[in-house]
Amino acid sequence: MGKIVAIDLFSGAGGTTSGLKKSGINVQVAIEIDPVAVKTYKLNNPEVYVIDRDIKLVSGDEIKQHLKIGSDDKVMLVACPPCQGFSTIGTNNENDERNQLVFQFLRLINELNPDFLLMENVVGMIRAKNKNIFKSFLTSINNAYNVNYDIVNTADYGVPQLRKRLVLHGIKKELLDQTTLTLNLPPKTHSNIPELNLLPWVNADVIMDLPPINGGEEFIGEGIYNHVANKLSDLNIERIIHIRNNGGNRSSLPESLVLNCHKNISGHKDVYGILDITKPSITITGGCMTYSKGRFGHPTQNRALSAREAARLQSFDDDYIFVGNRGQLAKQIGNAVPVKLAQASGSYFMSVFRELNE
Repeated sequence: MGKIVAIDLFSGAGGTTSGLKKSGINVQVAIEIDPVAVKTYKLNNPEVYVIDRDIKLVSGDEIKQHLKIGSDDKVMLVACPPCQGFSTIGTNNENDERNQLVFQFLRLINELNPDFLLMENVVGMIRAKNKNIFKSFLTSINNAYNVNYDIVNTADYGVPQLRKRLVLHGIKKELLDQTTLTLNLPPKTHSNIPELNLLPWVNADVIMDLPPINGGEEFIGEGIYNHVANKLSDLNIERIIHIRNNGGNRSSLPESLVLNCHKNISGHKDVYGILDITKPSITITGGCMTYSKGRFGHPTQNRALSAREAARLQSFDDDYIFVGNRGQLAKQIGNAVPVKLAQASGSYFMSVFRELNE
């Protein structure tokens, strides 16, 4: 019957690849420039050929050399271009070089002529300051592809995290014309609205069965990897205890525990906060293991999240092992596409593929 063969551009540590594999898609080639992320990716996806160079130096012809495509197969090009330039936290500079990486995706679409397109990015990509870049990208593929995109919440796909992301699906027009299908985004599987009769959102309490550790410690035991947390200063331990006992955010701190940089500033209430396990977690970022970077304080232990806890909140399996020091672990996990979001898109494309083959 054939298969979907995928190429994962900007693959990072492999969140997208992991999700696509779970949906039955055959990922054959990945491109990633960060050497530590490449080590993690190869460790967990040894069957995938990884090109560990700047994407600007990689041609479609080079990628084709490492693809094994049968006559019944369809090719899918996947891209999650580094998004800090589009981020609401970032500079939102239209000329940010990271923003321009979306045009490397466009170049490889033109060189590889894939059947399916999948892109995931931050919401800021379609906001005012960046919409010219996104519009230019859409205009360039409009003749050959039907495209559907929208902002989705990862919690609606079983990820224990509230994370809004732009998801784009594309299918070659000539393929879509062969079916009665309309091009959609992945259907939601979870909801916080009972009337929809979907599964309930998965809450952040998925981290609570891991063994307790102190800040600065790593748990070494069979079947549990990367359960390591950053050390916390005595002053921050005082803060975390007070905040945990008084509502979960830093607005409750007495004057003696308020940071100088927070005095007379009411915003950024999430920093120094405690994770609320009665709902999905806040967005996991590259600062997810640092108590001062968000609502990343552990619900009961005096430390920030461990790498494994953050990976669970990104819906990685426990046997997915990350390589690197603590800062590198946090960056890889925070930058990853949540596995179950990628899996939802993969499952949608698999349903399209089956329809095409009926």
